Formats: sequence, C-alpha cells, structure tokens
Amino acid sequence: MSRRLAAGLLALLLAACGGESGAADGTRAMAARLAAITTSPDRAQDTYLNDRRAAEYRSRLDAGGLAPQEEIETRAMLANELLVAGETREALDVLADLDARLQAADLPKPVFRQLEVRVRELVALAWLRLGEEENCILHHGTESCLLPIRGDGVHRLTEGSENAIREFGWLLDKRPKHVEAAWLLNIAAMTLGAWPDGVPADRLIPPEVFEAEDDVGRFPDVAGERGVDVDALCGGVCLEDFDLDGDLDLLVSSWDLADQVRYFVNDGAGRFTEATEASGLLGITGGLNMVHADYDNDGLPDVLVLRGAWRKEAGRVPNSLLRNLGGGRFEDVTEAAGLLSEHPTQTAAWLDYDGDGWLDLFIGNESSPGGTAHPCELYHNDGGTFTEVARHTGAAVVGYVKGVAAGDYDDDGLPDLYVSRNDGANLLLHNDGPADGRPRPAHDDPPSRREAAPPRPWRFTDVAPEAGVTEPAWSFPTWWFDHDNDGDLDLWVSGYRFNSVRQVVKDYLGEPHQGELPRLHENLGGGRFRDATADARLDRMLMTMGCNFGDLDNDGWPDFYVGTGEPDFRALYPNRMFVNRPGPDGRRVYREVTTSGGFGHLQKGHGIAFGDVDGDGDQDVYAVMGGAFQGDAYRNALFLNPGQGRRALVLRLEGVAANRSAIGARVRVRVTTADGGSRDVFTTVGTGGSFGSASLQAEVGLGDAVAVEEVEVRWPGSGRVQTVTALAPGGVYALREGDDPVEVGAP
Repeated sequence: MSRRLAAGLLALLLAACGGESGAADGTRAMAARLAAITTSPDRAQDTYLNDRRAAEYRSRLDAGGLAPQEEIETRAMLANELLVAGETREALDVLADLDARLQAADLPKPVFRQLEVRVRELVALAWLRLGEEENCILHHGTESCLLPIRGDGVHRLTEGSENAIREFGWLLDKRPKHVEAAWLLNIAAMTLGAWPDGVPADRLIPPEVFEAEDDVGRFPDVAGERGVDVDALCGGVCLEDFDLDGDLDLLVSSWDLADQVRYFVNDGAGRFTEATEASGLLGITGGLNMVHADYDNDGLPDVLVLRGAWRKEAGRVPNSLLRNLGGGRFEDVTEAAGLLSEHPTQTAAWLDYDGDGWLDLFIGNESSPGGTAHPCELYHNDGGTFTEVARHTGAAVVGYVKGVAAGDYDDDGLPDLYVSRNDGANLLLHNDGPADGRPRPAHDDPPSRREAAPPRPWRFTDVAPEAGVTEPAWSFPTWWFDHDNDGDLDLWVSGYRFNSVRQVVKDYLGEPHQGELPRLHENLGGGRFRDATADARLDRMLMTMGCNFGDLDNDGWPDFYVGTGEPDFRALYPNRMFVNRPGPDGRRVYREVTTSGGFGHLQKGHGIAFGDVDGDGDQDVYAVMGGAFQGDAYRNALFLNPGQGRRALVLRLEGVAANRSAIGARVRVRVTTADGGSRDVFTTVGTGGSFGSASLQAEVGLGDAVAVEEVEVRWPGSGRVQTVTALAPGGVYALREGDDPVEVGAP
C-alpha cells in the first residue's frame, strides 16, 4: 500500500472518529473537509501525487499502440514517478527493462544517445536514493546525511551507493562537464567512507569547498532522543509555550493533506511527549507552513496552518485557524472566525495594521502564470472574528507569492508589508494609515474591554521601486531584522529558482553561474535601502526554502539558518548556517559555520525555528526536513546548542493597549560591557522569518555584558514607550505593558 493511500485512509478514519476523540464541531468539520479533498478524484492534476501519475503511465503502456520512441519515453516517465513516489526497487526494475528495450530499439543515433543518458541518470539517482532509504532513513543515526558524511552517517548497506558511483562514473565518461554527476558521485563516496581519497582527482569536490569560516561548537541532532524526529514530508513548525507552563512546545506539520498535524509537549528540560490525540487535533492534516499568534487576546497562542502551496489549481484547499483552548487543547475555528477560503498558499503574517490592539492577518496567495488569479488577502480583526479588506486597502496584490513579512521599516508606528514573489518584482506595501484622514483611536482600554469596531478605510501603497527592494526577481522566504544593530529594520530576501542544482554546485566550486542570489537590503533611513549582500559576504547561491534567524552564540547579533533544496532528487546540497561577525571595514559580515556546527543536512530543509528548548540560556534550532514528492520523507532535526559561555535576557511581553502577543514591539536592551562601556542590542517581537515560526518570547543575547542598564520597549499600536531597569543578565522576565517586570526565571 502506498504511503499516500495509507495516510489518506488514516485521515478518513480520524475524521470519522472525531467525535469520540473529543474534537470540537469546527475541528470535525474541517477534518471531514480535508479528508474529502484528500481522496477526491478531482486532484488528478496535482503533479505531486506520484502514485496516481505512475498508474496513468502504466495505463498508457498497457493500452499499447505507442511508437517505439514514445513507448521508451513513457517508460522513463513511469520509472521517474515510481522513484519519487518511494517505490525505488520497482523503479530500478522498470529501468533495467527500459535499458534493454532502448538498446534493442532502432532509433536515430542522436535520439538514442539523449535517451540513454536520461535513463542512466535515472538509474544513478535510483541507486543513490536506495542507499539513503536503507541507511539514512531505515537505520537513522545522529550524523545521517550531514555533510561531510562521517561517523554513523557512513552507510552500512552499500549496494545503493556502490551502484550509484558506477552509474555517475559512466555519465562522467560520456559528459566530463556533467557537474551534477560529479557532485553526486562525491556524495555517494562520502556515504561509503571513500571521500576524498577514493575519488579520482579529476572528479573530486575538494574538501576545502566545505571548510567552515568560523566555529560555534558542534550542535548535535538530538531529535530522536528528545522525541521529535517526525518522519514526514516538507512542512512547518511552531515553537511556543502553548500550555503556558514556562517552556517551549512544538507543533509540526507536513504538506501532504493526509499527514496529521502533531503536537509535542516539553517537560521543561527539552524532552518532548507527543500529545496530538489529547490536543483535539486529530483529523487536522496537511500544511506546508504554520505561523502563530494570540489573535483573540486571551493570553493563549493560536496557530494558522497554511495549505495548497506549489499545487496551482489543485491547491484550492482551506487554511486552518487553530484556537488554543488552554490545557494543551485546540479547536479549528476557521469558518466561525471568517477565515474560510480556498487558495494555494504557504505564507502569512500577523500584524496590527491599524493599531487597534487586535492582530490582523495578511495571507500571500499564489497566482500561477497564465492561470487563475488568486489575490492576496488582508483580514481585519473585528475582535476575534475577521473581515476581508484587501481590495479596499490596496493589499489585494497578485503574483506567485512565496513569502511575506511585516515590519515598521520607517518607524512611523505603522507596520508595513514586504511581499516576496517567485515570478517578478517584489513589493513593499507601505502602510499609509487611515484613508479618511481621521486619527487613529486612543487606547485607554485594553482590546479585550473595547468594543470591536468595523474596519476603517485604510491604504497600502507599493513603494518597492523607490525604496530599492524589488530584487531578487525569483525569491522565496523573507524577514525583517536589525542585522547591524543600529535601531532600524533591515530586510533579508532569499533567491530561489527551480532547476538550479547545477548553479548551486558551480557556486560551491567558485565557477560562474546563472543562479539567483539572495539580497540583504540595509536600511539607510528615509525610506531607502542599499544592497549590502556582497559587503556582508552573502552573495552565495543558497536556494532557500525554509529559514529563520536567531542568536546562536548570545553575542547580541542575529545569525541565520537556511533550509535548502528543491523537489528534484538531485538536489542533495546542504542546509547552511551563518553567524554574524565584525568585518574588516567595520561593517557586519556573515561567516559560514555549516560543517563545524554539524548543520549541513543534505535532505531538503523547510520550516526553521530558533529557541531555547531546554531552558539552559541559549538557542537551539528545530528544522523540518523532507521534500515534496511522496517518496521524499525524512526525519526532522533538533540541533542542541552546546553552550557558548554568554548569557541572554529573556522577555515575555504582554500587550494591554497593544496586541496581547506584543507582535511588532521594538525592544532596546542597553548593557554594560566588560570594558566598562555601554552597548545597545535591538530586537523586534515576532516569529522570525516567513517559513518557520519561532517563539514570541524575546531571547536577547548579551555578549560580554556584566550588567543590564535598562530595557526600553516601544509597544505597537499604542505608541507607548516603557523603560524598565534592575534586570539581571540571564534572567527571564514577564513584562506586561505599563507594569513592572516580574522575574519568572533565575539567572
């Protein structure tokens, strides 16, 4: 039974049993809706349902009547679909038969040579994938698939990699400049412990290509021993204290509509117990991404699950708003809250765009070139329910939207929106404020005690060309952060374009390439940015999908991790970690610590979240792994921080006139340094990047600070500036808007 069919039957069972599991009415209704979509025959156009596509190719072959070349091409497509569906042995059988048929066929020599190379590429990939399945997946170790592969990452079952090396060698004999084949031959040699010495010099990827530029210590992958090594396809993560017991819990999703969203409770020491069944979430499935916030201002973080991305018209699938009921339980309230719609998406941002103390929601939808338009949505929060206002505010933009981030880049007190598109110029939607010219309302009462008002006329205007932030033209995840600690928000946008394996390899080798680079847009003030990518040493081919930022070493400067890849099975290049360091000219630069830290996972990386899961004062990293095709599942990773010898200050902010989550709050921490001077560290409350949702508690690295002089908070919406003192380095404090801080964790 295929993985998708088995999961689909499970989804139907969960939906049917929702009442017995204690699921609420909204949850049961959504579970039934998702289960019906999962098994619908109308999804035939979904290119990621590989078992169905394989069955279609079999039917064509069984019907007969194909010309020799057409039959060979159809068998090659069948083999490819079987491979990406996870039926690797069967794919190899089809390929062996296909090779024999090809050799016997009377085809023109140019056609024969082209088909022969194509078939041998598939054979090589199938053998390489078999080695991954039999070792990295079925006999998973803590070093599995970490580049460069060593230790328990070396394969015990060698058939797959040995045959892959033979086939990649054949390809290189025929085409010496086949850079993908050379790259994958080196990867296969690593899995056998035969790299670099066992690779011919003319085919060797030299070890110096992977040398780290700095060192933050080894971060071991402890997901298995900590109970969170979820084995699934690409998906999202929310890292947050969902049960309000003082530690960070996990919600994890997978984009297959038949895969259950899963909830894990932290025991306080960074070990997790799955509590999905007790959470009331059974039957809530799918989700390439998730983002969390307290949308109803009740003090409990809620979650938005996003669905349908990359699937074009087959992605007309509803999102889910999961309301946190407390006690580790959730309810799907999508329809009741007014958020039920069906558009392909995987990106959204919570923001209080009109400063009324309630978090509004922008959803970036995907409009495929030449297909149906799916305008982006902007939902005004009316006090726990929503009204869609995008068309009336100028926010109903159209494009293949892959990332969105909210941030007040011009410090006017109104959050703006950056929209990253994978089909053209990106957008910077400046928040112009009330369209009727009337001032925003006063905030004497907290939102929970104010009457909800209908949305006022409001306006957003695209100013990306004037600001200089339209690039990259092909982009994906994005975020606002203060990369240079000067008090204003800079912008990161990662480049992403399909079929770029060759470009990534060329970039590693220092060869010219046509890949799309990321952009670091540095805020100059006055609504203008400069391209600081090269100055910061980030002009590298990253092919980022999921990513996020944090502070690995508690030095007070933001670092970041990128989950790389694309659906192509050739896309075995590492996820990458960069740390923020002083450059020779006084500017900040980013140095790669991928291999020294053990972050170089070769499997495809998606949702990323930084946060202190074990309460020891430094940030760990959770990474959702796995690809898009049905057979590309992999175990998620939890990289545990070994400790950096520096302390952090943890602030759990609670808005009163501002939104309860304090999303958008700007924090300045002034510290006394070891040399007796003073230094400011800036951060903004939020979940980080657009693909992966980190904790809303502010974990502020203090570097070599010996004391905290003061903390200043600029509360969003209300405009209140609050300054507090007498906080200790290493402490954990709850800070309610307008009140004195309360220590809730000892230094």
